[in-house]
Amino acid sequence: MSDNVRYYATGRRKTSVAKVWIRPGMGKFSINSSHGLEDYFNRETLVKQVKSPLQVTDNMGQYDVIARVSGGGKAGQAGALTHGIARALVEANASLRAPLKAAGLLTRDPRKKERKKYGQPGARKKFQFSKR
Repeated sequence: MSDNVRYYATGRRKTSVAKVWIRPGMGKFSINSSHGLEDYFNRETLVKQVKSPLQVTDNMGQYDVIARVSGGGKAGQAGALTHGIARALVEANASLRAPLKAAGLLTRDPRKKERKKYGQPGARKKFQFSKR
C-alpha cells in the first residue's frame, strides 16, 4: 500500500455536510483541521455516534479520519460525519458494505425541518379558531 492513500466520501444530514477523508493510521480524528473528536462534539452520545461505523466494522484505531463539517448544528454535523465515515469505509474496503448496511449507517437520514406555511404561526400549528 502507498503511504498517502486516502479514501473520500461525503456525508449529509439535515442541512449539514461532512467531507470525510480516511487513511490507514492510528485512529486519530481531525475535524475542521484543528479539533479532535471529543473537543468538537462535546456530548458523549455524539462521540459514540460518530465512532459507530468504525466499531461496527471492527476498525477502531486502524484509520485516521480527517473531516470538514459545515452547516446545521452539532447533532446534524455528527450525523453527517457518521454517514461520511461509513461511505468512506466502503470505498476503502467493499466487503464492509454488508455490516454497515445492516446497521443502517449507509442510508442518508432524509428528515429535514418542515417549512412554515402562510396563514399559520409555524409548520403545523394553527392560529386559535374563533367561531364569533
